[in-house]
Amino acid sequence: MSELSKDRVESIVNEFMDPHLELTLAEAGVVNSIAVNGDEVAVSLTLPYPAAKYQVTLQKELQAAIVQGTGHDATQVALTADTKIIAHSVQQGVKRLEKVKNIIAVASGKGGVGKSTTSVNLALALAAEGATVGLLDADIYGPSQPRMMGLSGQPESSDGKTIEPMVNYGVQTMSIGFLIEEDTPMVWRGPMVTQALEQLLNDTNWKDLDYLFIDLPPGTGDTQLTLAQKVPVSGAVIVTTPQDIALLDARKGLKMFEKVAVPILGIVENMSTHICSSCGHEESIFGSGGGSRMAEESNVTLLGALPLEMSIREQADSGKPTVVADPDSRTSEIYRSIARKAAARLSKQAKDYSASFPKIVIQNT
Repeated sequence: MSELSKDRVESIVNEFMDPHLELTLAEAGVVNSIAVNGDEVAVSLTLPYPAAKYQVTLQKELQAAIVQGTGHDATQVALTADTKIIAHSVQQGVKRLEKVKNIIAVASGKGGVGKSTTSVNLALALAAEGATVGLLDADIYGPSQPRMMGLSGQPESSDGKTIEPMVNYGVQTMSIGFLIEEDTPMVWRGPMVTQALEQLLNDTNWKDLDYLFIDLPPGTGDTQLTLAQKVPVSGAVIVTTPQDIALLDARKGLKMFEKVAVPILGIVENMSTHICSSCGHEESIFGSGGGSRMAEESNVTLLGALPLEMSIREQADSGKPTVVADPDSRTSEIYRSIARKAAARLSKQAKDYSASFPKIVIQNT
């Protein structure tokens, strides 16, 4: 059998479609080098989104593409895929946090659609993919992330002014729930809530985060307005169920972010279908196709659809969400795929160039 043609291999690799970026590797500009030595191909990439768990799949898919494109069955591909995550632009007039590259808001117009469960699993998914990730629980009235993250106790403060994030499963977390008893109601008016959100965000010593997920409360009220006006958000993910009522409210949340020029990274359809644990019958309890229709009508991406499973609820309630409780499950892979797609979509947004501009100081002489 003849040796591999380097030109042909380079063409196949460059034309390979990245499923998360929805661009060819050449269009994405991620190919560093391609070397061919007999039956062996060495490919070096630098991806703009975290993909540690995806690299094995990517290597196999590249190898299969080269075998199919060349007819050279003995081809062996060695893949080196580094990651470079950069900061992206935020709303005009809002200053980016010094130790947080990108903030992703996770929102829904309606309560009860699984937004907090989605938030925590997406944060854990990107951490599993190799990113440095934080999670801010912005639901002041009903904080749920301390329990979902399996965290208890109060955060420490070394200077009496700032607080250290609580850490579990490699994710830095902050919530008002760490500062009060779990059954204590927050009987606060709007201004107190927005001030608390700002303090939790700005007074936490985040440790060089690639991504900070903000788990928003449902609706489009004070917290969302504060987020839009004062928090440097790089992108938003909208969570909904296929139910028509949930979709109506989700559209309101989507329109809110559009009005304040925050890019929508995509829609997550939660509780898409239910598979009976006894007989295996699959049923669309909340309807079907709602998320995809909303995505198409709003010209945004459907990042993925998650099933309605008892285990997802049980694992979150027990403080060990699905991505860490059952990392090899199909559901965990869906969460990781959604997280990679969201990060990939973010990587295509405008970059933040503020750090490269010189500081101009005017002095009287």
